Amino acid sequence: MLKNQAEDEISLILGNSNSNFSGVTSTMLQVSAEQRKWVNLRIMGKHHLTDPDLYISFWDTVKLCQKPLKNGKFRIFHARRVDEMLQALVLRYIFRCKIKMVFSSAAQRKRSASTVWITRKMDGVVAVSQRSAGFLADPPDIVVPHGIQSDLYQAAENKGAAWEALGYGGKIGIGMLGRVRKQKGVHHFVRACIANLPEYPEITAVIVGAISSSHREFVEKLQTEIEEAGLSSRIIFTGELPFEHIPRIFASLSVVAALSDNEGFGLTVPEAMSAEAAVLATDAGAWPEIIREGVDGYVVPVNDTEEINQKLNKLLADPKGTQAMGKQGRERVLQHYSIEREARQLLDFFETLN
Repeated sequence: MLKNQAEDEISLILGNSNSNFSGVTSTMLQVSAEQRKWVNLRIMGKHHLTDPDLYISFWDTVKLCQKPLKNGKFRIFHARRVDEMLQALVLRYIFRCKIKMVFSSAAQRKRSASTVWITRKMDGVVAVSQRSAGFLADPPDIVVPHGIQSDLYQAAENKGAAWEALGYGGKIGIGMLGRVRKQKGVHHFVRACIANLPEYPEITAVIVGAISSSHREFVEKLQTEIEEAGLSSRIIFTGELPFEHIPRIFASLSVVAALSDNEGFGLTVPEAMSAEAAVLATDAGAWPEIIREGVDGYVVPVNDTEEINQKLNKLLADPKGTQAMGKQGRERVLQHYSIEREARQLLDFFETLN
């Protein structure tokens, strides 16, 4: 059932087709929370909604969109996945819905011929970074980088005290956050910590994230390496933590590593920067576009163990310089990577399609 405001005022429908909570889902939910300040919207799919009033079924979408808005404009259907583009095509061409179709592309890989064909049917195509734009068969209409909630990801007033309050040990925290698997470069972070932490006894490292059964053996091998190095109390796998704990961890960390082989965009880096952590990231996703080398942190080649070790040591050896990087990173996020900017920029683009 459609609730709250009148049906004909709903101007934006967001795809939400995947039951797994992913970066795409997180982005959609965060951006929609901002967009609601300016437009009436609905989300086609119940997955992970905190406000059930935002849900709209496929069939309610059909009924709603078979007529335009009172001002004659078409509603926007915003897809972030290929199957959501297919849903938009079905709505328009099977059910004659009066919609403008928009696709946001984050992928950094060449698309299949079928995906290229579907994408070309869209009324508007958005790339989330300059790099992802380069993987599209045709230039996008606009590049709109992702933003993050800078009010949620803030530094603790005293990072040292905040870190000690978490109870992981040590006086300074460094970490990696996200799903724990080889593709995320967790092994590089662990081995860089094994190489460097003996020189810095006040530092403890945490790896925060879910460990699936298929990656349990990978983690167990790393834990054996940690034990053999005598660092079991200083390199800690926390496992998956409730989402509300994550901003607190970011707030207390002095350095955050993001060492993936590949990424679509990679929200971990701007979230860390917003919380005034210096960042060490691989040349993946949008990270080279976000990080100013030597200003907010460092970008290293993917799988370059030696460079990762050297840059981590450089960050750990200069606490004042690392603190300054964190503060400059926060300013960069506020200027260029806020969720408010992303939401507004998308809405302004949607206006050009009618």
